[in-house]
Amino acid sequence: MTDFANATPTIVDIVRSENCYKGFYKLDRVHLRHELFAGGMSREISRELFVRHDAVCVLPYDPQRDEVVLIEQFRAGAWGKVDNPWLIELVAGLIDRDEIPEEVAHREAQEEAGLVFTALWPMLNYFPSPGGSTEYVHLYLGRCNSNGAGGLHGLVEEAEDIRVTVWDFEDALQAVRDGRISNAASIIALQWLALNRAEVRGLWS
Repeated sequence: MTDFANATPTIVDIVRSENCYKGFYKLDRVHLRHELFAGGMSREISRELFVRHDAVCVLPYDPQRDEVVLIEQFRAGAWGKVDNPWLIELVAGLIDRDEIPEEVAHREAQEEAGLVFTALWPMLNYFPSPGGSTEYVHLYLGRCNSNGAGGLHGLVEEAEDIRVTVWDFEDALQAVRDGRISNAASIIALQWLALNRAEVRGLWS
């Protein structure tokens, strides 16, 4: 019997690719063949890819007060899917050319929430939807002072209308359980903090 469990495919053959749309984002169609677990190559398959910059998402956290700072803004992709398309989210932004993720984290904290991070803790990196998107997310915890945080923020030239609120950590975690927080980055970050909170507070307090 062939041991398929130990066979790790590594070969991808790009037959051709074509651009279907190009605006702020791109949509490409890729025709490819890839190595199979059982050996040999697949037939030629076609996949559409939503091509976008990688993203940085940061959960602002005050370890002294055990509070997180979250933002709320309208999301077109949620409209028509849920009753309220104004989603509760993390500070986030796309990585421009020649930027490193940490630079994006600090920039977006200022623009979206009026916050200054005194330290960044890398949580993890992940693909939100690798079946059809090239996006790769860099997830961080940002140490901040939540005292006085809040209000309305965002860049007018980017049509941002952002409300900033401070949450007790347990209340934010309950909002995940209740489904009030329903986007992947926020759920992952808050669950990560729930698992690592004692260590974070020990080192950051």
